[in-house]
Amino acid sequence: MLLDTPSLYFRAFYGVPDSITAPDGMPVNAVRGLIDMIATLVRDHSPTGLAACMDADWRPAFRVAAIPSYKAHRVATGNEEEVPDALVPQIPVIEEFLDAVGIARLAAEGYEADDVIGTLAHREAGAVDIVTGDRDLFQLVDDARPCRVLYTVRGIRNLQTVDEAFVTQKYGIPGRTYADFATLRGDPSDGLPGVPGIGEKSAAALVSRFGSLEKLLGALDEGVEEGFPSGTRAKLTAARAYLDVAPAVVRVAHDAPMPAADLACPAEPRDAERLVALADRYGLDGPVNRLLSALSSRTAA
Repeated sequence: MLLDTPSLYFRAFYGVPDSITAPDGMPVNAVRGLIDMIATLVRDHSPTGLAACMDADWRPAFRVAAIPSYKAHRVATGNEEEVPDALVPQIPVIEEFLDAVGIARLAAEGYEADDVIGTLAHREAGAVDIVTGDRDLFQLVDDARPCRVLYTVRGIRNLQTVDEAFVTQKYGIPGRTYADFATLRGDPSDGLPGVPGIGEKSAAALVSRFGSLEKLLGALDEGVEEGFPSGTRAKLTAARAYLDVAPAVVRVAHDAPMPAADLACPAEPRDAERLVALADRYGLDGPVNRLLSALSSRTAA
């Protein structure tokens, strides 16, 4: 099980009341929410391995160089992400808790959590569950492995299971072509413009007809007329510079530089003394005990 940790702690921050504070008054709603999320996931799904994937760079230079608008609307100052003031101090606390429990916390210099997930999923020979609220990771679904997304849009207790059939039903495209579809359609939430004049239905129709963006562009370059609705060829031609660089931005990496890591679910805390101290300091005995109970039950089973 691969956790899109930033997606989850943002969800926890906005979903758990900010009245949840440590004894010293510091907000810990995101910390508490994330710990309880992980406990629920372990209890309900009994993963054999678990990784908390993190952003080492939320807006990687290689993506910005290709498309300068990438996440530009979310920049606070310099290249720092706009993060709510009450969440900022909670992120290092989350990292401390994960480390004390013994859940693998992984990042890759110059890459996003999505790329860590893509790399780990690519390395893993067996079944993979990806927990996220980010549709970008739908591109990793693969029924043959299987690799699926547990989508948090309806909450951690009511996850949507996203596989190839879900992608096909939802978007009308072949199950493994979400990245090509998203490239054409664009994504305002990430500052990706897409092809002007090509909306979701047009993008789905083009990907379905040609099978992939690569084959679509090949047909465009060869002057093929069949399969292109009226006016579409001109729109694609005008956006060719974007289409040449966008796949490198939209596709998650499969080769982010990370050493091999032990992803086994811990049977007991890596640092029990530190974990007790953290739970006491931040007033989180209940969530921590629920997580430890879920982990010990899974390993006992």
